[in-house]
Amino acid sequence: MAERMVKCVKFQKELPGLEEPPWGGELGQRIYENVSQQAWDLWTEHLKMIINEYRLNPATREAQELIERQMEDFFFGKGAALPPGYVPQKRKA
Repeated sequence: MAERMVKCVKFQKELPGLEEPPWGGELGQRIYENVSQQAWDLWTEHLKMIINEYRLNPATREAQELIERQMEDFFFGKGAALPPGYVPQKRKA
């Protein structure tokens, strides 16, 4: 099966998309239609930092609402697109 391509809002170019909406509701659908797998992977790293920073329990409604606001801002808020020439940080082995 061919990969589904999307015009990624984060990288501003055509990239392979997600296999299914990663979140419920309208936000999940917008992410599915506009966010690449590569950008989603960036978000998951950012999410780990948010969960640790705020000591969130993702099972609670309050944490889910905060995560949803952060996700909306990360992909669709001001400065959502990465700066031109962005190079991902190399992972330490």
